[in-house]
Amino acid sequence: MAFILLCGLAVLLIAALLGQPAWQRYRRSRVRAGAFPATWRKILQRRVPLVRKLPAHLQLQLKKHMQVFIAEKSFLGCAGLRITEEMRVVIAAQACLLILNRATDYYANVRQILVYPGAFFVNRTSLDYAGVQQENRQALSGESWSQGQIILSWQDTVEGAAVPDDGRNVVIHEFAHQLDQENGAARGAPPPTLGDTYYDARRWSQVFHAAFDQLQAEVHHGVQGLLNHYGAQDPAEFFAVVSEVFFEQPRALATEYPALYQELSGYYKVDPADW
Repeated sequence: MAFILLCGLAVLLIAALLGQPAWQRYRRSRVRAGAFPATWRKILQRRVPLVRKLPAHLQLQLKKHMQVFIAEKSFLGCAGLRITEEMRVVIAAQACLLILNRATDYYANVRQILVYPGAFFVNRTSLDYAGVQQENRQALSGESWSQGQIILSWQDTVEGAAVPDDGRNVVIHEFAHQLDQENGAARGAPPPTLGDTYYDARRWSQVFHAAFDQLQAEVHHGVQGLLNHYGAQDPAEFFAVVSEVFFEQPRALATEYPALYQELSGYYKVDPADW
């Protein structure tokens, strides 16, 4: 009797696991079918001017993505910050820019979004040139963890959204890292979406490393060009930095780095230079 009961429970568990994707699709379709709240629309108009640049069909798609994103993600306030509707909407709008026109699982690895009032401090250990271990305390505006958390400064989030053409956006930066981490450690080579016929790993590597080398040369010679020198640290930071510029300064990026812009446009499935 116990054996039969155990087998029955196993069958039910397997059925539940197999049915989970279908249930998830159904639940998400129900969320997307709901009306976009009027209060959210007002928040977008006031806080995220970049949304107004999008073609009408992309604005609609973005709003539907935001509804699912907000329904599924847990937002946690840190250092006494109370999470508000405005915070959820502003963060979701910028994060969902990166998944327009793409097969998406809505950042499946992201479980929590931790929000601080302003810059937050972390302690880091590093080795200096002599091999001596150094303890450093750094102030950060954002961070992406492979364990399923995104950490953001609300002040920097608002400021990044308010100026949509300066190439600086902490939300885009950190969620680009999450895309890069979907197949392991971030290394500047995010996996293509399912069914992507454009992506070519060899071409991507050639274009990205040429642009990365150019940025490192600019840093070495003290030249400040279009791209933030922060992106010269490693390929992962380079991908996050150029993603910010792709969405906020697309025409300049297309002019100065045409091959790089083409790769990003093929990956993100949008062409912001035409918005």
